[in-house]
Amino acid sequence: MTDTLSPLAGAVIAFDLDGTLVDTAPDLIGTLNLLLEEEGVRPLPMDEARPFIGCGARWLIERGFQAAEAPLPAERVPELFERFVVRYHGRIADESRPFPGVVEALETMKAAGARLCVCTNKLTGLSVSLLDALDLSRLFDAVTGADAAPAPKPDPRHLEAAVAAAGGRLERAILVGDAATDAGAARAAGAGLILVSFGYTEIPAGELAPDILIDHFDELPEACARLLGACGA
Repeated sequence: MTDTLSPLAGAVIAFDLDGTLVDTAPDLIGTLNLLLEEEGVRPLPMDEARPFIGCGARWLIERGFQAAEAPLPAERVPELFERFVVRYHGRIADESRPFPGVVEALETMKAAGARLCVCTNKLTGLSVSLLDALDLSRLFDAVTGADAAPAPKPDPRHLEAAVAAAGGRLERAILVGDAATDAGAARAAGAGLILVSFGYTEIPAGELAPDILIDHFDELPEACARLLGACGA
């Protein structure tokens, strides 16, 4: 039964996907390395390429080839992007898994009356396919990829679109993410910001001035309730 007295009741909790909800690096970097090998370029170690995730596949491809000392001319990116999407979709959840505590935290927050949505720079179709494969789609009221918003994060309109799709309001919304794109979107939109310490980011999450930094999803329900309560539920 929903606790209507909970600070979470009626709030929207929006989530980044890659590096926040799901550890997708093995499949994303695996697909990037397949492209690199097809182009005769050295593959990248996981730790080197992991921080490049979060700004969408085009950015991952461009940064990956740059890091492998084979920078791409702009006219090659669209074709490599199309190849990436096809190959990645074919292995979308081979090794990707939710981070520990994700399912339990989401179920707890839904039971407390929160609306949950995904706000990701991943394409919407790929996002839904991943969530379906991991049996996570049932927990979300909306999934808004970069192609379903006026502009991708850090543009605040992406978060605005995601919150609206979930039937909520920005003044009662929190974005849970892992990187500068999430911090930028939340701050520009005037929403609360919780970052995870274990995600994919070139700037440590603690340096992005979140309202709350968490190390495990076990901490998330209480952190959301505390932040919403402080803002005046």
